[in-house]
Amino acid sequence: MAESVYKIVELVGTSDESWEKAAKAAVETAAHTLRDLRIAEIVELDMLIEDGKVCRYRAKVKLSFKYDTSD
Repeated sequence: MAESVYKIVELVGTSDESWEKAAKAAVETAAHTLRDLRIAEIVELDMLIEDGKVCRYRAKVKLSFKYDTSD
């Protein structure tokens, strides 16, 4: 088996509805420009509050993808 190298990037996704949708938005947006995505790790969840009400969910996601080693 050949060795592999992975890059990890940290993203923040947002949603008006849930943390799950916020995390999904981060991954699906990244998938438009990054190939061979492997693992998404949720590292932090928070909410934006306005006038005492939750108005936005945020999910900080570490996302790994494999470097393309084909020559």
